[in-house]
Amino acid sequence: MNPAAPENPNPHPGMGFRAFVTLIALLMAVNALAIDAMLPALPAIGHALGVASDNDRQWVVTAYLLGFGVAQLAYGPISDRYGRKPVLLFGLAVFVLASVVAAFATSFEALLAARIVQGVGAAVSRVLTISIVRDCYSGRRMARVMSLTFIVFLTIPIVAPSIGQLILLVAPWPWIFGIFAIFGGVMALWAALLLPETLHSDDRLPLSLTAIAGAIRITLTQRMAVGYMLASAIAIGGLFGFITSAQQVFVDVFDQEDLFPALFALVAVFMGASSYLNASIVERLGTRRVSHTALIGYILFAGANAIVAWTGHETIVSFIALHAAMMFCFGLVGSNFGAMAMEPLGHVAGTASSVQGFVTTISGALIGFAIGQSFDGTVVPLTLGFSLCGIGALIVVLITERGRLFHPTQPG
Repeated sequence: MNPAAPENPNPHPGMGFRAFVTLIALLMAVNALAIDAMLPALPAIGHALGVASDNDRQWVVTAYLLGFGVAQLAYGPISDRYGRKPVLLFGLAVFVLASVVAAFATSFEALLAARIVQGVGAAVSRVLTISIVRDCYSGRRMARVMSLTFIVFLTIPIVAPSIGQLILLVAPWPWIFGIFAIFGGVMALWAALLLPETLHSDDRLPLSLTAIAGAIRITLTQRMAVGYMLASAIAIGGLFGFITSAQQVFVDVFDQEDLFPALFALVAVFMGASSYLNASIVERLGTRRVSHTALIGYILFAGANAIVAWTGHETIVSFIALHAAMMFCFGLVGSNFGAMAMEPLGHVAGTASSVQGFVTTISGALIGFAIGQSFDGTVVPLTLGFSLCGIGALIVVLITERGRLFHPTQPG
């Protein structure tokens, strides 16, 4: 990597800092929109396409996540060779086309196939946005940029279920995919016109099995990178478990169908607030102190929620209060773990982002699907899943840090 890049006062020429953060955040939001806006439509999709089991509707989310995860392995190496911008535009084009196909699906199998391809296209937004940010920034500065992007990015989970609900009020569910196509097209046009190429010419890698294998080897042999990648995967599993079963939880357990978008948004607001806080404190306190403290808080709130649910005292108020507190902590964990996982890998950022994205998404999707499939008409399986994911992530962090938490720099 060009060593001067992180200190370059204008690392993305042609775009100001705020415009850069906003574009990166909205590119990341392509994925959030494609998942969360679907949630209110799952019953309508199941009814229209003859899905017998309510739990089977969760495949609409999981199929997308599997395509999203697998495709990340390809985008990084390709972007390391040909640059970030052309690969980004290609992926967005695939996303738009798959959204159109999904809108015209006449069977559940056809819809799931389109969702897989849609995830393949959207995967570019995960790999390339992180690679682009890493091309321009590193360390605590990168963590701050990622937190600022999360503030904008989390606006989409806040409003996405409401967008889906509003569409269903005036049009059938296929129009939700039409909105996806429009949003993806707008982002592709914006990136084509304004985003510069951020990959320095000296950092371009040959597209060969030897080069790719070497970059993957580097990614999977850096202790800190691997540790925080795995910890992120486990923590994200809990989040995906909530997303896949959120509609059933709020509607079937708490009978809050009309308030589902608002309650989902309330939880997302707390994640956004924690990302805003992280952007303000991470450069002063450090990624480890912030994220390790937040992970412990996540476990405590998740455990409390599990106990309340297990003893039969769960109400919509207790669930929202404890879940919002838990997601506040998660917001402080996610961006910092991601920044620490990428920190030693700037010279292979594209491939590293691909590998890390593949591992975290596929692992998280499978964990989340297992949690979602255990739904039994109560929130007990979900809250236990949160607790186990938090404890599992903490164990991985302790192993990675050799038993030390909160220290400002990694041990030698």
